[in-house]
Amino acid sequence: MCLIMEAADDHVVDGGVLAAPSNFSMVEDGIYRSGFPKPENFGFLTTLSLRSIIYLCPEPYPEENLKFLEANNIKLFQFGIEGKTDPPTPMPEDTVLDALRVLVDVRNHPILIHCKAGKHRTGCLVGCLRKVQSWCLSSVLEEYQKNAGVKWRQRDLNFIEAFDTASLRQCLLSIMYRYHGYGFKRKRLVHEEENVQTLKPQAAKV
Repeated sequence: MCLIMEAADDHVVDGGVLAAPSNFSMVEDGIYRSGFPKPENFGFLTTLSLRSIIYLCPEPYPEENLKFLEANNIKLFQFGIEGKTDPPTPMPEDTVLDALRVLVDVRNHPILIHCKAGKHRTGCLVGCLRKVQSWCLSSVLEEYQKNAGVKWRQRDLNFIEAFDTASLRQCLLSIMYRYHGYGFKRKRLVHEEENVQTLKPQAAKV
């Protein structure tokens, strides 16, 4: 069974209401997804104790957001994926693979993934993660469509379905996730000490 975990838009902490970013939800323990965080969401983000953010847009990160990251010791990994629809821009497999290397490294957790709306680029990355986790394809595509809503894109579904997870398994960092089932209690660290080339993810902090 594939579980999809969601979070409410507003959270009450110590009598105050904290606003989550648009389309916020928990992917699994230590991994979150959302739309672009606004300043009014910063209070909520501090409750997640984030170590890292994966940003999937090519535009520079806003100065106000950068100051928030610096103040909270959060590392930014930017992977500039175009989101144009006219003409359609294909998802770059190599860039998604680089982002996955960051995502599966538990040293970067807790981690937030976001693009602008938190639907298409974010949905593709999460979909590829689910394939690494050996989710059944129908559940992977269903999760993508559920989060994308009426604006889901067939080309995104095609990309997720065709994505080759073998290349990720062959090129992972020396510390990686190995999943046994879907629950976070079933995952464990695996130290690959033999025949593994250590690679640095191509991430840029703006």
